[in-house]
Amino acid sequence: MKYSISPRHVGVAAEAIAAAYFARSGFDISVQYGANQPEYDLIVASGEKLLKVSVKGSQDGSWGLCQGDITPKTADYGAAIEKWFQRHKPRTILCLVQFKGVLLDEMPRVYLATPREIADRLLQTSGGRGDTILYEKHTWGPRAHSSGTVEEIPPSWKFSRERVEYLLGTA
Repeated sequence: MKYSISPRHVGVAAEAIAAAYFARSGFDISVQYGANQPEYDLIVASGEKLLKVSVKGSQDGSWGLCQGDITPKTADYGAAIEKWFQRHKPRTILCLVQFKGVLLDEMPRVYLATPREIADRLLQTSGGRGDTILYEKHTWGPRAHSSGTVEEIPPSWKFSRERVEYLLGTA
């Protein structure tokens, strides 16, 4: 059965799933309640190491990350991506939660990436033209700038305890 939920529900579910993934992997988490911080939704800790985590949920196979940063007159994707990247402080990562094609009794796909990794991926999108949308997996149609090109999240971004430990040590 195909269904969709409101963007608010996607966000709430994504944050809860992210917290569960980190906790199930043995990390300490601190979840915000009340008014959200503008940059992050939860904090993940291991000993003295901390990461701020911005959780982004989706039910359509993509995450619109910096559409609000693009100037319609110039359509400078590179500038929009850089503006988005500059808003993120060190020790912040993004947790991308994808509900597309996931049944209610299944777990969504979850990815972890630094803002720099995401910015670099966005700059490579559409044959290097750039885009404001990060695609989980997308093939450009025949009329697109990069017809036939496939955009895909790198396999190394898949959520794992090892990925979190790597990010705790490098982000």
